[in-house]
Amino acid sequence: MPAAAPKPALADIPRAVAIVMDGNSRWAASRGLSVADGHRAGSRALRPVVETAIDLGIESLAVYAFSTENWARPDEEVEALMEIFGDTIDRELADLAKEGVRTRFVGRRDRAPDWLQAKLAELEAATSSESRLSLWIAFDYGGRAEIVEAARRLAESGEEVDEEAFARFLYAPEMPDPDLVIRTSGELRVSNFLLWQSAYAEFVFTETLWPDFGPDEFRAAIEDYASRRRRFGGR
Repeated sequence: MPAAAPKPALADIPRAVAIVMDGNSRWAASRGLSVADGHRAGSRALRPVVETAIDLGIESLAVYAFSTENWARPDEEVEALMEIFGDTIDRELADLAKEGVRTRFVGRRDRAPDWLQAKLAELEAATSSESRLSLWIAFDYGGRAEIVEAARRLAESGEEVDEEAFARFLYAPEMPDPDLVIRTSGELRVSNFLLWQSAYAEFVFTETLWPDFGPDEFRAAIEDYASRRRRFGGR
């Protein structure tokens, strides 16, 4: 009788994590606050998670901040979000650079206000030499749009079509594929986030709304990941 195939080793600390930061509006509604207040609370929740990722030795953290579909929200909410992004860059992300965080934005940025586009570019330039943690912020991002754009650019290049060539034309080809994707707020869907990159990612869904998602919840998700066996299609 042939010997049984060895079980894949348990996963370790993930090299790359991605988070769908969901639940700001419901968090605010449950407290009788405005939607903008919920988004502000959500922006403040990011820094402790980034610092925990550094403590855990995670190399790459991608967060879903604003999707291509979010432009359809009420004008007041979109305007407030743009202001909150700018405030977050000034208040939180610039300080994180002192801790070795390199920040890069993934997605389109031509539809953002000119002043915000300037802030995005300034932060990327100011943190370009940092290497302790790569923080990827998906802004005006949609997975399908990214795939369509990569396919168009690959076709125009005349290169032979294969997975390796295709990946070179993604928005951020140097961004590692996530080992773990976390979604907060109890929703069980990927919402057009990193469709190509998350093909073999592990997923953790939590009921916690994003503004309440802190270091303890993040560590629990990492522990859940570490208890799994990753097979990548094998046995």
